[in-house]
Amino acid sequence: MTVAAGEQVYNKGAAPCSGVGLSWTDEELDAAIEGPVAAALFDDDGKADIEEILTGLAETEFAQDNLRRVLADPEDVEDWRVGEAIAETYLSDHRECHFPWPDGRDERKRGSSLPGADLVGLHADEEGDCLAFGEVKTSSESKHPPGAMHGRTGLKQQLEDLRDRETIRDDLFKYLGYRARGAAWAGRFRAAGRRYLNNKSDVRLFGFLVRDVEPHEDDVRARVDKLSLDCPEGTRIELLALYLPAGRIAGIGAAAVAARTEAAQ
Repeated sequence: MTVAAGEQVYNKGAAPCSGVGLSWTDEELDAAIEGPVAAALFDDDGKADIEEILTGLAETEFAQDNLRRVLADPEDVEDWRVGEAIAETYLSDHRECHFPWPDGRDERKRGSSLPGADLVGLHADEEGDCLAFGEVKTSSESKHPPGAMHGRTGLKQQLEDLRDRETIRDDLFKYLGYRARGAAWAGRFRAAGRRYLNNKSDVRLFGFLVRDVEPHEDDVRARVDKLSLDCPEGTRIELLALYLPAGRIAGIGAAAVAARTEAAQ
């Protein structure tokens, strides 16, 4: 199952930087939260890997109960985490991306915040695989663009850093490389790595806004224009704004947990 592509409500710019506005209905959002977004949000693949490694080791009912508790879904999920899961699944389903190592696996304690790009992975284009980095912001603010676009940790600065700072891209390249050895996607990483080492600007960048306000092209228009200026040769940037039905962001984390609990019953 894939998430809905959504209805396009505006389209701005062209290579090397473009922007698009998309909208989901209540039904499309609910289907995503109950399906692919939940799988990404609760890292079903990662939990399955742990269960496979421990097959046969939890021999007693007590040990099996402990394993179930360790792998249990969290009781509380921040709304922004659902936004990131929406972005991850959307880019995977509709932009030929693969993000093999969710950053939640690197948390030393639940709820901690990690440096670096929100999404780190691979993108397939007409030349093969390249590195893909994404930054995600979730906002209900009624202004266009939202405040999450600006400031030191805003989407604007994050995308400019990914575009302009080779050291940041190098660190993300190594981050993915450490995890590629022996992985099913190691061949894709090698192909992307070859491209990156030949041209360190040969990457795909995504800025993803999750919104629940009336769509407006001002959410991305200025950034599309500015990010296109002096964009390094080989870098391609896309800004996506996905508009959910009004009022759906507040409490979306609790809604995802409730939907998961209901599905398990």
